[in-house]
Amino acid sequence: MTARSRFSVADFAVRVIFAVALVFATYNPTKYSYVSWLLSYGEGELPLVVLAGITLIIGYAIYIRSTLRSIGVFGVLLAGAFTAALIWVLIDFGILDVDSGDALQWVVLTAIAVVLGVGLSWSHVRRLLSGQSDVDDVDN
Repeated sequence: MTARSRFSVADFAVRVIFAVALVFATYNPTKYSYVSWLLSYGEGELPLVVLAGITLIIGYAIYIRSTLRSIGVFGVLLAGAFTAALIWVLIDFGILDVDSGDALQWVVLTAIAVVLGVGLSWSHVRRLLSGQSDVDDVDN
């Protein structure tokens, strides 16, 4: 195994950071998101809106397809349930304050991004933990 073929915490972090950027670029409670741009300026800048939308769709296609192939629908549900339970514990202990709707939106968006980042990284993590590699089915 070459030195570069090792999966590191930095590799995982990069995948999660890109997932956070993808989710927050699509929507967030501020006026700086694709959804806000589309709703406020959409028709005046239609070519840019379409280009940005297609770019976001490509990003989601990569993340969602990889996530579903690595952990499956059941894994996504488990990751979502774990994340929701963790958020609940943090709120219950007073660590997270989500009294405002915006704060809750930020937390939920972050949770979605983390689940996507974990899904994109899971095959690497599983290989490190078990020593087994995932191989996609190839049609002949």
